Amino acid sequence: MHEMAVASDFPELRAQYPFVSRRLALPHASMHYVDEGAGPPVLMVHGNPTWSFFFRDLIRGLRADRRAIALDHIGCGLSSKPQQYRYTLDQHIENLGRLVAALGLDEVDLVVHDWGGAIGFGAAARGLFRVRRAVVFNTAAFRAPNMPLRIAALRAPGIGPWAIQYLNAFALPATRMTTVRPLSAATRAGYLLPYGTPADRIAVRRFVEDIPMDASHPTWATLAAIEARLPTFASTPMLIAWGGQDWCFDDLVLAGWRQRFPQAQVHRFDDAGHYLLDDAADRIVPLVARFLAEEQ
Repeated sequence: MHEMAVASDFPELRAQYPFVSRRLALPHASMHYVDEGAGPPVLMVHGNPTWSFFFRDLIRGLRADRRAIALDHIGCGLSSKPQQYRYTLDQHIENLGRLVAALGLDEVDLVVHDWGGAIGFGAAARGLFRVRRAVVFNTAAFRAPNMPLRIAALRAPGIGPWAIQYLNAFALPATRMTTVRPLSAATRAGYLLPYGTPADRIAVRRFVEDIPMDASHPTWATLAAIEARLPTFASTPMLIAWGGQDWCFDDLVLAGWRQRFPQAQVHRFDDAGHYLLDDAADRIVPLVARFLAEEQ
């Protein structure tokens, strides 16, 4: 197992990620997370190939009034990166449940992005915690009808997974292809810092391999079960903040959320991409703070 890094090991992170690193021991792995502020808990669940760094502006914007919690999935960010591990949606859901239990959380405000949608709603659907309010950033918690060509190419047998892990062909281009406004050099470095070696990118590769596109995939049934349980959140207040220039989680995916949750508040940002907090945090963070402060 790789030695686990913490934020204090990287002075270059402090300006953008000035948070105390915390750890949770899990079977065969160690999870890194941040837990800032006090008040009603807000649980932030990231996707691939990001880490809790994606939520840095939201954490800073909420921690004065709320308890802002953001984890790094095993294999991601500053969590450990075991090379022999069950990197599946089901396992990530189980890990999230263990964190919530360790922190003694019964009810949370849930914030999800990318794979965080399936993981976060998957954990809630299993009754691992209750969701008071939900904030949805470009993500899905239901099966997709198709896969973007750029991602499908990286699933080609042999060369695709090898390129993700050994050429950094997913995390590296993501820092150029996920925003409308170019990321600063420091922010690009922050996103890439945990994924410096091929061994560090094991979960990045496995997340891509775990995308289920038909019933023969072992994760298809897990995602189908989450999708089937989404109606149980019909009365949960929901805010959808959507980057309108996301080529992966595009407006067809947004339509899937609108269809399932017609009561949701929807804000589409025409000038934001998949990493929408990097494009529009100045507008999104106050929006989320106001939404979370509303009465149930």
